[in-house]
Amino acid sequence: MKAVVKPGCRARLLGLVDYAEGLELQRLAVDRCGSDGSEELILLEHPSVFTLGTRADSSHILRSEEELKELSVEIHQTGRGGDVTYHGPGQLVGYPVVNLKPDRCDVHRYVRDLEEVLIRALRDFGIAGSRIRGLTGVWIENEKVAAIGVRIARWITSHGFALNVNTNLEYFEMIVPCGIADKGVTSMSRLLGCQVDLKDVACSVAARFGEVFGRAMDISLEGW
Repeated sequence: MKAVVKPGCRARLLGLVDYAEGLELQRLAVDRCGSDGSEELILLEHPSVFTLGTRADSSHILRSEEELKELSVEIHQTGRGGDVTYHGPGQLVGYPVVNLKPDRCDVHRYVRDLEEVLIRALRDFGIAGSRIRGLTGVWIENEKVAAIGVRIARWITSHGFALNVNTNLEYFEMIVPCGIADKGVTSMSRLLGCQVDLKDVACSVAARFGEVFGRAMDISLEGW
């Protein structure tokens, strides 16, 4: 039987956006989704910022506020799940705003589906990502290449994932990433030995998102 495809999910490729502005874009998208059913996949990169989830341990930030200020790294409390993570230039951040009703009302399934989107997108670039039982995100052996932290309210999603494309991994040495001390972090550029076009990765992620979630994607290039 042919899969049902839900129309009208807009993938917005925005380029570099301040973290606070990204939160506002999500808020507006959530309001639209709740009022008229419109859905978006917001894809962007942020200036350097550490974000703390709702149950984060602030001691997992290993540098003082003064040190981080000198490095122009902001700190933000945020409404997603998970612990502390880093966002910065060269990292593809994705904020899906979709309504999981009526047939996908399962938080565990939603997170696994986001992992599947990223695994398929990595495969497009010759990288074999995988899962680790009991942990979220996408892994290359014991190194995380993509982190996931979501918020779901009335089954409308926000926040989402961060895929390390050309990310400066030195920033992860300033935190305990996602509260996991015994595993590493990697990036697509480290794995491939070259820089990767962020726009190409964003387009791949948008296409794979449509496949996994059964959405017809309308890709809108507004940045990069």
